[in-house]
Amino acid sequence: MAGRRRRRGAGRAVLALLTAFGALTGAALAGAAPAGAVQKGVRVAPGVTYEEFDITAAKGVTHAHVLRVDLDHPQVRVDLLYPGAVAARGRVSAMADSQGAVAGVNGDFFNITETQHPGVEATGASVGPAIADGRTLKAAVPNGQRFGPALPPGTTTEDVFGVGTDGRARLDRLTLKGSVSTAEAQLPLGGLNQYALPVGSVGAFTTEWGSVSRVRATCGTDTDRAAPCSTDTYEVTVRDGRVVSAADTPGSGPIAAGTTVLVGREAGAQQLRTFSTGESVEVEHGLVAAGEGAAYRLAVGGYPVLSGGQPLPGLDDTTSAVRTAVGIADGGRRLLLLALDGAAAYRSGLTIAEVAGTLRKLGAEDAFSLDGGGSSTLVARSPGASTVSVRNHPSGGAERPVPNGIGVFSG
Repeated sequence: MAGRRRRRGAGRAVLALLTAFGALTGAALAGAAPAGAVQKGVRVAPGVTYEEFDITAAKGVTHAHVLRVDLDHPQVRVDLLYPGAVAARGRVSAMADSQGAVAGVNGDFFNITETQHPGVEATGASVGPAIADGRTLKAAVPNGQRFGPALPPGTTTEDVFGVGTDGRARLDRLTLKGSVSTAEAQLPLGGLNQYALPVGSVGAFTTEWGSVSRVRATCGTDTDRAAPCSTDTYEVTVRDGRVVSAADTPGSGPIAAGTTVLVGREAGAQQLRTFSTGESVEVEHGLVAAGEGAAYRLAVGGYPVLSGGQPLPGLDDTTSAVRTAVGIADGGRRLLLLALDGAAAYRSGLTIAEVAGTLRKLGAEDAFSLDGGGSSTLVARSPGASTVSVRNHPSGGAERPVPNGIGVFSG
Protein backbone atom coordinates (compact mmCIF):
# COMPACT_ATOMS: atom_id res chain seq x y z
CA MET A 1 0.00 0.00 0.00
CA ALA A 2 1.31 3.44 -0.96
CA GLY A 3 3.12 5.38 1.71
CA ARG A 4 3.41 2.50 4.22
CA ARG A 5 6.60 0.66 5.16
CA ARG A 6 6.08 -1.09 8.46
CA ARG A 7 7.16 -4.17 10.41
CA ARG A 8 5.07 -5.57 13.21
CA GLY A 9 6.68 -7.82 15.79
CA ALA A 10 4.38 -9.94 17.91
CA GLY A 11 6.49 -9.29 20.97
CA ARG A 12 7.08 -5.54 20.61
CA ALA A 13 6.91 -3.41 23.73
CA VAL A 14 4.01 -1.01 24.12
CA LEU A 15 5.21 2.23 25.75
CA ALA A 16 3.11 5.07 27.05
CA LEU A 17 2.67 7.83 24.47
CA LEU A 18 0.30 10.01 26.42
CA THR A 19 0.49 8.78 29.98
CA ALA A 20 -1.46 11.72 31.34
CA PHE A 21 -4.50 10.48 29.48
CA GLY A 22 -4.88 7.33 31.59
CA ALA A 23 -7.73 4.98 30.79
CA LEU A 24 -9.96 5.77 27.81
CA THR A 25 -13.21 4.02 28.65
CA GLY A 26 -11.29 0.77 28.63
CA ALA A 27 -8.78 1.98 26.03
CA ALA A 28 -5.38 3.56 26.71
CA LEU A 29 -3.17 5.34 24.21
CA ALA A 30 0.28 3.84 23.90
CA GLY A 31 3.19 4.72 21.75
CA ALA A 32 5.72 2.10 20.67
CA ALA A 33 4.38 1.91 17.15
CA PRO A 34 6.16 -0.47 14.76
CA ALA A 35 9.36 0.53 13.03
CA GLY A 36 8.84 3.43 10.66
CA ALA A 37 5.63 4.62 12.32
CA VAL A 38 5.03 8.27 13.05
CA GLN A 39 5.33 9.01 16.78
CA LYS A 40 4.98 12.80 16.62
CA GLY A 41 2.78 14.96 14.48
CA VAL A 42 4.09 15.31 10.93
CA ARG A 43 3.06 18.36 8.96
CA VAL A 44 0.94 17.47 5.93
CA ALA A 45 0.26 21.08 4.95
CA PRO A 46 -0.11 24.41 6.77
CA GLY A 47 -2.62 23.81 9.55
CA VAL A 48 -2.77 20.03 9.02
CA THR A 49 -0.74 17.35 10.84
CA TYR A 50 -0.79 13.56 10.83
CA GLU A 51 0.15 11.15 13.60
CA GLU A 52 -0.34 7.49 14.53
CA PHE A 53 -0.16 5.53 17.75
CA ASP A 54 -1.26 2.32 19.45
CA ILE A 55 -4.32 2.05 21.67
CA THR A 56 -4.61 -0.71 24.24
CA ALA A 57 -8.33 -1.51 24.24
CA ALA A 58 -10.59 -4.10 25.86
CA LYS A 59 -10.16 -6.57 22.97
CA GLY A 60 -6.44 -5.95 22.40
CA VAL A 61 -4.07 -3.45 20.86
CA THR A 62 -5.35 -1.45 17.91
CA HIS A 63 -3.60 1.23 15.88
CA ALA A 64 -4.96 4.74 15.31
CA HIS A 65 -4.28 7.23 12.53
CA VAL A 66 -5.23 10.85 13.28
CA LEU A 67 -5.35 14.07 11.29
CA ARG A 68 -5.34 17.27 13.35
CA VAL A 69 -6.91 20.12 11.40
CA ASP A 70 -6.75 23.77 12.45
CA LEU A 71 -9.86 25.42 11.01
CA ASP A 72 -8.59 28.82 12.22
CA HIS A 73 -5.66 28.62 9.82
CA PRO A 74 -6.37 30.96 6.89
CA GLN A 75 -5.27 28.37 4.33
CA VAL A 76 -7.37 25.50 5.69
CA ARG A 77 -10.89 24.45 4.76
CA VAL A 78 -12.82 21.21 4.71
CA ASP A 79 -15.45 20.01 2.28
CA LEU A 80 -17.28 16.90 1.17
CA LEU A 81 -15.40 14.40 -0.94
CA TYR A 82 -17.75 12.68 -3.35
CA PRO A 83 -17.55 11.18 -6.85
CA GLY A 84 -19.80 13.74 -8.57
CA ALA A 85 -23.14 12.01 -7.97
CA VAL A 86 -25.10 10.84 -4.94
CA ALA A 87 -25.66 7.35 -6.35
CA ALA A 88 -21.99 6.58 -7.02
CA ARG A 89 -18.88 5.46 -5.17
CA GLY A 90 -15.18 6.21 -5.36
CA ARG A 91 -11.97 5.51 -3.46
CA VAL A 92 -11.14 8.13 -0.85
CA SER A 93 -7.67 8.60 -2.35
CA ALA A 94 -9.04 9.12 -5.85
CA MET A 95 -11.70 11.57 -4.67
CA ALA A 96 -9.12 13.50 -2.63
CA ASP A 97 -6.73 13.76 -5.56
CA SER A 98 -9.43 14.73 -8.07
CA GLN A 99 -10.69 17.50 -5.77
CA GLY A 100 -7.22 18.66 -4.68
CA ALA A 101 -7.48 17.67 -1.01
CA VAL A 102 -4.29 17.20 1.01
CA ALA A 103 -5.91 14.67 3.36
CA GLY A 104 -9.21 13.06 4.26
CA VAL A 105 -11.23 10.17 5.64
CA ASN A 106 -14.22 8.17 4.47
CA GLY A 107 -17.70 9.39 5.38
CA ASP A 108 -21.26 8.12 5.78
CA PHE A 109 -22.72 4.61 5.83
CA PHE A 110 -24.35 3.63 2.53
CA ASN A 111 -26.56 1.32 0.47
CA ILE A 112 -23.88 -1.29 -0.12
CA THR A 113 -25.95 -4.35 -1.10
CA GLU A 114 -29.44 -5.48 -2.11
CA THR A 115 -29.29 -9.23 -1.50
CA GLN A 116 -32.74 -9.04 0.11
CA HIS A 117 -34.24 -7.54 -3.05
CA PRO A 118 -33.10 -9.79 -5.94
CA GLY A 119 -32.83 -7.93 -9.22
CA VAL A 120 -32.77 -4.50 -7.55
CA GLU A 121 -29.60 -2.48 -8.10
CA ALA A 122 -27.71 -1.27 -5.03
CA THR A 123 -27.34 2.47 -5.44
CA GLY A 124 -24.18 3.15 -3.42
CA ALA A 125 -25.93 6.25 -2.05
CA SER A 126 -25.29 7.41 1.51
CA VAL A 127 -27.73 7.15 4.42
CA GLY A 128 -27.80 10.67 5.81
CA PRO A 129 -28.03 14.23 4.53
CA ALA A 130 -25.17 15.55 2.41
CA ILE A 131 -24.04 19.09 1.56
CA ALA A 132 -21.02 19.83 -0.63
CA ASP A 133 -19.59 23.32 -1.18
CA GLY A 134 -22.78 24.77 0.29
CA ARG A 135 -24.99 22.85 -2.15
CA THR A 136 -27.63 20.41 -0.88
CA LEU A 137 -27.15 16.97 -2.44
CA LYS A 138 -29.59 14.77 -0.54
CA ALA A 139 -31.71 14.16 2.55
CA ALA A 140 -31.83 11.26 5.02
CA VAL A 141 -33.52 7.88 4.53
CA PRO A 142 -35.94 6.62 7.23
CA ASN A 143 -34.22 5.20 10.32
CA GLY A 144 -35.30 1.64 9.52
CA GLN A 145 -33.76 1.83 6.05
CA ARG A 146 -30.22 2.64 7.13
CA PHE A 147 -27.14 0.45 6.73
CA GLY A 148 -24.65 0.21 9.60
CA PRO A 149 -24.75 -0.68 13.29
CA ALA A 150 -27.76 0.18 15.44
CA LEU A 151 -28.13 3.87 16.18
CA PRO A 152 -27.46 4.99 19.76
CA PRO A 153 -30.64 5.94 21.67
CA GLY A 154 -32.04 9.31 20.70
CA THR A 155 -30.12 9.64 17.43
CA THR A 156 -31.51 9.52 13.89
CA THR A 157 -30.41 9.31 10.27
CA GLU A 158 -30.83 13.11 10.12
CA ASP A 159 -27.83 13.68 12.43
CA VAL A 160 -24.84 15.29 10.72
CA PHE A 161 -21.33 16.53 11.24
CA GLY A 162 -21.00 19.86 9.50
CA VAL A 163 -18.77 22.87 8.95
CA GLY A 164 -20.39 26.24 8.34
CA THR A 165 -19.43 29.02 6.00
CA ASP A 166 -17.92 30.64 9.10
CA GLY A 167 -15.35 27.82 9.25
CA ARG A 168 -16.72 26.42 12.52
CA ALA A 169 -17.51 22.72 12.94
CA ARG A 170 -20.57 21.48 14.81
CA LEU A 171 -23.00 18.59 15.18
CA ASP A 172 -26.58 19.15 14.07
CA ARG A 173 -29.69 17.55 12.62
CA LEU A 174 -30.91 18.35 9.09
CA THR A 175 -34.55 17.73 8.19
CA LEU A 176 -35.99 17.85 4.68
CA LYS A 177 -38.66 20.48 4.09
CA GLY A 178 -40.28 20.60 0.69
CA SER A 179 -43.41 20.44 -1.39
CA VAL A 180 -44.80 19.53 -4.81
CA SER A 181 -47.41 22.06 -5.95
CA THR A 182 -49.88 22.12 -8.84
CA ALA A 183 -52.85 24.37 -9.52
CA GLU A 184 -55.04 21.80 -7.76
CA ALA A 185 -53.00 20.65 -4.76
CA GLN A 186 -49.85 20.86 -2.70
CA LEU A 187 -48.14 17.63 -1.60
CA PRO A 188 -45.42 17.31 1.06
CA LEU A 189 -42.07 16.15 -0.29
CA GLY A 190 -40.92 12.95 1.42
CA GLY A 191 -37.44 12.56 -0.01
CA LEU A 192 -34.60 14.13 -1.98
CA ASN A 193 -32.11 11.98 -3.89
CA GLN A 194 -32.59 9.12 -1.39
CA TYR A 195 -32.18 5.38 -1.94
CA ALA A 196 -35.25 4.82 0.27
CA LEU A 197 -38.46 6.87 0.46
CA PRO A 198 -40.92 6.84 3.37
CA VAL A 199 -43.95 4.63 2.77
CA GLY A 200 -46.76 6.54 1.03
CA SER A 201 -44.59 9.48 0.02
CA VAL A 202 -43.34 11.34 -3.04
CA GLY A 203 -39.60 11.89 -3.48
CA ALA A 204 -37.65 14.14 -5.83
CA PHE A 205 -34.58 13.10 -7.84
CA THR A 206 -32.41 15.74 -9.49
CA THR A 207 -29.30 15.80 -11.64
CA GLU A 208 -27.29 15.32 -8.42
CA TRP A 209 -28.61 11.75 -8.12
CA GLY A 210 -26.72 10.36 -11.12
CA SER A 211 -27.83 7.62 -13.51
CA VAL A 212 -28.47 4.63 -11.20
CA SER A 213 -31.97 3.08 -11.18
CA ARG A 214 -34.49 4.69 -8.83
CA VAL A 215 -36.34 1.42 -8.12
CA ARG A 216 -34.57 0.92 -4.77
CA ALA A 217 -36.34 4.02 -3.45
CA THR A 218 -39.62 2.06 -3.38
CA CYS A 219 -38.29 -1.02 -1.55
CA GLY A 220 -38.48 -1.82 2.16
CA THR A 221 -40.51 0.11 4.74
CA ASP A 222 -39.79 2.80 7.31
CA THR A 223 -39.05 0.11 9.91
CA ASP A 224 -37.84 -2.85 7.83
CA ARG A 225 -35.14 -2.39 5.20
CA ALA A 226 -35.64 -5.97 3.95
CA ALA A 227 -39.39 -5.71 3.36
CA PRO A 228 -40.48 -6.33 -0.25
CA CYS A 229 -40.50 -3.59 -2.84
CA SER A 230 -43.79 -1.74 -3.28
CA THR A 231 -46.12 -2.94 -6.04
CA ASP A 232 -47.82 0.47 -6.22
CA THR A 233 -45.37 2.96 -7.75
CA TYR A 234 -45.46 5.84 -10.21
CA GLU A 235 -42.94 8.25 -11.70
CA VAL A 236 -43.44 11.71 -13.21
CA THR A 237 -40.78 13.73 -15.00
CA VAL A 238 -40.97 17.51 -14.67
CA ARG A 239 -38.87 19.65 -16.98
CA ASP A 240 -38.75 23.44 -16.81
CA GLY A 241 -41.74 23.38 -14.49
CA ARG A 242 -44.06 21.17 -16.55
CA VAL A 243 -44.88 17.45 -16.69
CA VAL A 244 -43.30 15.87 -19.76
CA SER A 245 -43.72 12.14 -19.12
CA ALA A 246 -44.89 9.49 -16.67
CA ALA A 247 -44.30 5.79 -16.00
CA ASP A 248 -45.60 3.06 -13.69
CA THR A 249 -42.09 1.96 -12.70
CA PRO A 250 -39.18 4.15 -11.55
CA GLY A 251 -36.55 4.45 -14.26
CA SER A 252 -32.83 5.06 -14.58
CA GLY A 253 -30.37 7.16 -16.55
CA PRO A 254 -28.97 10.68 -16.14
CA ILE A 255 -31.33 13.47 -15.10
CA ALA A 256 -30.74 16.66 -17.08
CA ALA A 257 -30.28 20.06 -15.47
CA GLY A 258 -33.65 21.75 -15.02
CA THR A 259 -35.38 18.38 -14.68
CA THR A 260 -36.85 16.77 -11.58
CA VAL A 261 -38.09 13.18 -11.48
CA LEU A 262 -40.85 12.59 -8.93
CA VAL A 263 -41.17 9.03 -7.61
CA GLY A 264 -44.20 8.00 -5.59
CA ARG A 265 -45.04 4.85 -3.66
CA GLU A 266 -48.48 3.79 -2.36
CA ALA A 267 -50.44 6.98 -1.50
CA GLY A 268 -47.70 9.04 -3.16
CA ALA A 269 -48.07 7.05 -6.38
CA GLN A 270 -51.82 7.57 -6.35
CA GLN A 271 -51.33 11.32 -6.01
CA LEU A 272 -48.86 11.44 -8.89
CA ARG A 273 -51.30 9.60 -11.16
CA THR A 274 -53.51 12.69 -11.09
CA PHE A 275 -50.79 14.73 -12.84
CA SER A 276 -51.23 15.23 -16.59
CA THR A 277 -48.75 15.95 -19.37
CA GLY A 278 -48.14 19.68 -19.77
CA GLU A 279 -49.42 20.49 -16.28
CA SER A 280 -47.46 23.11 -14.34
CA VAL A 281 -45.63 21.71 -11.30
CA GLU A 282 -43.44 23.52 -8.78
CA VAL A 283 -41.01 21.48 -6.64
CA GLU A 284 -39.35 23.11 -3.64
CA HIS A 285 -36.91 21.53 -1.22
CA GLY A 286 -34.29 22.37 1.38
CA LEU A 287 -32.63 21.05 4.51
CA VAL A 288 -33.56 22.78 7.76
CA ALA A 289 -31.10 22.71 10.67
CA ALA A 290 -32.27 21.96 14.20
CA GLY A 291 -29.58 24.22 15.67
CA GLU A 292 -28.42 27.74 15.01
CA GLY A 293 -25.34 28.83 13.14
CA ALA A 294 -23.95 29.77 9.76
CA ALA A 295 -25.18 27.96 6.67
CA TYR A 296 -23.34 24.72 6.03
CA ARG A 297 -20.53 24.44 3.54
CA LEU A 298 -20.17 20.73 4.36
CA ALA A 299 -22.51 18.23 5.99
CA VAL A 300 -22.20 14.45 6.16
CA GLY A 301 -24.24 11.76 7.90
CA GLY A 302 -23.32 9.30 10.64
CA TYR A 303 -24.21 9.52 14.33
CA PRO A 304 -23.02 11.46 17.40
CA VAL A 305 -21.10 9.67 20.17
CA LEU A 306 -19.84 12.58 22.29
CA SER A 307 -21.61 15.82 23.18
CA GLY A 308 -20.29 18.59 25.41
CA GLY A 309 -17.42 16.37 26.51
CA GLN A 310 -19.73 13.55 27.64
CA PRO A 311 -20.34 10.23 25.86
CA LEU A 312 -23.93 9.78 24.73
CA PRO A 313 -25.95 7.42 26.97
CA GLY A 314 -26.32 3.88 25.73
CA LEU A 315 -23.22 3.68 23.51
CA ASP A 316 -22.26 0.12 22.57
CA ASP A 317 -19.40 -1.01 24.81
CA THR A 318 -19.21 -4.65 23.68
CA THR A 319 -18.78 -4.76 19.88
CA SER A 320 -15.24 -3.93 18.76
CA ALA A 321 -14.52 -3.06 15.13
CA VAL A 322 -12.35 -0.94 12.85
CA ARG A 323 -13.78 2.59 13.05
CA THR A 324 -13.68 6.05 11.49
CA ALA A 325 -14.79 9.11 13.45
CA VAL A 326 -14.39 12.87 13.68
CA GLY A 327 -13.89 14.91 16.84
CA ILE A 328 -14.56 18.62 17.32
CA ALA A 329 -12.36 20.63 19.69
CA ASP A 330 -11.82 24.25 20.76
CA GLY A 331 -15.38 25.35 20.12
CA GLY A 332 -15.40 24.07 16.54
CA ARG A 333 -12.03 25.56 15.61
CA ARG A 334 -10.15 22.26 15.44
CA LEU A 335 -10.91 18.81 14.01
CA LEU A 336 -9.57 15.36 14.87
CA LEU A 337 -10.12 12.88 12.03
CA LEU A 338 -9.53 9.35 13.27
CA ALA A 339 -9.35 6.07 11.37
CA LEU A 340 -8.25 2.76 12.84
CA ASP A 341 -5.90 0.36 11.11
CA GLY A 342 -7.44 -2.72 9.54
CA ALA A 343 -4.28 -4.82 9.43
CA ALA A 344 -4.72 -8.30 10.94
CA ALA A 345 -2.63 -7.45 14.00
CA TYR A 346 -5.00 -4.61 14.95
CA ARG A 347 -8.36 -5.65 13.54
CA SER A 348 -10.00 -6.09 16.95
CA GLY A 349 -10.53 -2.32 16.89
CA LEU A 350 -12.58 -0.31 19.36
CA THR A 351 -16.11 -0.27 20.66
CA ILE A 352 -18.16 2.87 19.99
CA ALA A 353 -17.83 3.74 23.68
CA GLU A 354 -14.04 3.46 23.33
CA VAL A 355 -14.11 5.69 20.24
CA ALA A 356 -15.93 8.37 22.24
CA GLY A 357 -13.47 8.02 25.11
CA THR A 358 -10.44 8.14 22.81
CA LEU A 359 -11.57 11.32 21.07
CA ARG A 360 -12.41 12.93 24.40
CA LYS A 361 -8.92 12.22 25.69
CA LEU A 362 -7.48 13.68 22.48
CA GLY A 363 -9.28 16.91 23.29
CA ALA A 364 -12.63 16.61 21.51
CA GLU A 365 -15.74 18.12 23.04
CA ASP A 366 -18.08 16.55 20.47
CA ALA A 367 -17.55 13.49 18.29
CA PHE A 368 -19.32 11.75 15.43
CA SER A 369 -19.01 8.18 14.19
CA LEU A 370 -18.64 7.55 10.47
CA ASP A 371 -18.67 4.30 8.47
CA GLY A 372 -16.14 1.74 9.64
CA GLY A 373 -15.00 -1.79 8.87
CA GLY A 374 -13.78 -2.19 5.32
CA SER A 375 -14.68 1.43 4.58
CA SER A 376 -12.29 2.94 7.15
CA THR A 377 -9.67 4.88 5.21
CA LEU A 378 -7.39 7.80 6.05
CA VAL A 379 -5.32 9.47 3.37
CA ALA A 380 -2.74 12.25 3.50
CA ARG A 381 0.02 13.72 1.37
CA SER A 382 3.60 13.02 2.32
CA PRO A 383 5.96 16.02 2.50
CA GLY A 384 6.62 17.21 -1.05
CA ALA A 385 4.06 14.88 -2.64
CA SER A 386 1.36 16.12 -5.02
CA THR A 387 -1.02 13.23 -4.34
CA VAL A 388 -2.27 11.51 -1.21
CA SER A 389 -1.36 8.05 0.04
CA VAL A 390 -3.39 5.67 2.18
CA ARG A 391 -2.02 5.76 5.73
CA ASN A 392 -3.99 2.96 7.36
CA HIS A 393 -4.52 -0.58 6.12
CA PRO A 394 -8.14 -1.01 4.98
CA SER A 395 -9.40 -4.26 6.52
CA GLY A 396 -10.50 -5.65 3.15
CA GLY A 397 -6.95 -5.47 1.82
CA ALA A 398 -7.67 -2.53 -0.50
CA GLU A 399 -9.63 0.71 -0.49
CA ARG A 400 -13.38 0.16 -0.60
CA PRO A 401 -15.25 2.56 -2.89
CA VAL A 402 -17.48 4.77 -0.73
CA PRO A 403 -20.09 7.47 -1.47
CA ASN A 404 -18.39 10.34 0.31
CA GLY A 405 -15.79 11.53 2.78
CA ILE A 406 -14.41 14.53 4.61
CA GLY A 407 -11.70 16.26 2.61
CA VAL A 408 -9.08 18.61 4.06
CA PHE A 409 -7.81 21.38 1.80
CA SER A 410 -4.89 23.74 2.38
CA GLY A 411 -3.72 26.60 0.23
